[in-house]
Amino acid sequence: MDLSHKTPENIEFMIEEIKTKLRMASGAAMQASAFSVDQYEDIQDIYNLVRTNNNLSISEVEALVSELGRLRRQA
Repeated sequence: MDLSHKTPENIEFMIEEIKTKLRMASGAAMQASAFSVDQYEDIQDIYNLVRTNNNLSISEVEALVSELGRLRRQA
């Protein structure tokens, strides 16, 4: 997957991978459509961190989920 392009499809891919890696119980509430392409770099940073780190602590997971919540579009 070429993540060098800021597309909604790439955001969807990264969000789905993050949800899988973090084993988010409430993953259904974290829809890729809730994120803007404007936050692409931030989402990609989280994706890269999650993808490369196999041993995230509970507090790190909570911090990442909190950051994703902050990045979501306000309803």
